[in-house]
Amino acid sequence: MAKFDILEDLKWRGAINQETDEEGLREYLKNHDDLALYCGTDPTGDSLHIGHLIPFMILKRFQLAGYHPVILIGGGTGAIGDPSGRKTERVLQTAEQVKENEKKLTAQMKKLFGTENFEIVNNAEWLGKMNLLDFLRDYGKFFQVNNMLNKDVVASRLENGISFTEFSYQILQAIDFYHLNKDHNVQMQIGGSDQWGNITAGIDLIHKLEGSDQKAFGLTIPLMLKADGTKFGKSAGGAVWLDPEKTSPYEFYQFWINQDDRDVVKYLKYFTFLSHEEIEELAEKTEKEPWKRAAQKKLAEEVTKFVHGEEGLKEAKMITEALFSGNIKDLSVKQIEQGLSSAPSAEADKEKKNIVEFLVDTKIEPSKRQAREDVKNGAIYVNGDRQQDLEFEVDPSSAFDGKYVIIRKGKRKYTLVHVK
Repeated sequence: MAKFDILEDLKWRGAINQETDEEGLREYLKNHDDLALYCGTDPTGDSLHIGHLIPFMILKRFQLAGYHPVILIGGGTGAIGDPSGRKTERVLQTAEQVKENEKKLTAQMKKLFGTENFEIVNNAEWLGKMNLLDFLRDYGKFFQVNNMLNKDVVASRLENGISFTEFSYQILQAIDFYHLNKDHNVQMQIGGSDQWGNITAGIDLIHKLEGSDQKAFGLTIPLMLKADGTKFGKSAGGAVWLDPEKTSPYEFYQFWINQDDRDVVKYLKYFTFLSHEEIEELAEKTEKEPWKRAAQKKLAEEVTKFVHGEEGLKEAKMITEALFSGNIKDLSVKQIEQGLSSAPSAEADKEKKNIVEFLVDTKIEPSKRQAREDVKNGAIYVNGDRQQDLEFEVDPSSAFDGKYVIIRKGKRKYTLVHVK
């Protein structure tokens, strides 16, 4: 049995949007410790981003409470594409793309959920074996078209049109829940708020095929909005990915540490496994000492460690500290690329050049007069060292494998100069 009330914990965290049968689920949890629940993701891309992470964080909470999480990788449904949240038809991917994406998403999930009390299934295993007549006879006859048209994800598409392919997606997802309920003893599905119609369609199908007493529950998570009303999950550079090759651990860490005071407590509740007491203490610090950004630092540490492990967090903090202090000489080329990926950049050739000329040629300084003034005043740093000598020559081959020259102007205004 779970040691605490998982549903009350989720409510405190603001993580429940809708439940199909709260009373029935509470009763089930009270009398059983074998709840299995699933969340699905289609392999329409080769990485999840932090917006996708939200329902999987809920799944992880159930795992930590002693329940059995199941991840469904939609090798079958991913070949079609969920119409949810889209105004136009999804571009279908090749079978090879879907397979490659499946591998990468599976690896990400194993990293997040470990190997204990956890399993991954792929709906291509059962959907791929079904022929058209089986689909229509065994399942299609249980779905009323008028009910399907009323589902939010379909209704929102009717004005612009929706193909039969995407229209049928909700039937396939319902079959998934039915299959997992019958053959894997999965009693609950969780998903984003846009999945409510698909989840309830699955529960209806289970009850029609297995009887109304069959245990099947659904739970959705609220749409997450930032305090300014915009959708959560994007940075200035686009989506924040879980794949370290797409979003480095340093960039990932910086995304979280730069969150608004108005949002940080909500994100601590959603994205960390800190106790209620720890989060309330951080909320108090945010209110009384916001300039210390204690909550943001803790948020960044916890989420980066969860997604990228201790090593990823260690590297992110090391790069952050080096750039903050200006002590960048010990950073590797790869770490420099992580830390300054969004910094202003310039190009220079391999020849040694007088510092004043170098600053003007790379457009770091607008004029030789300004360059001389900043050098003399000690505002210019080359590869981590302050340079006040107007005769100093910048040698592009002297650091960072000859690939970069790092110019810092003032406290933290870096320029990454690429050596051609």
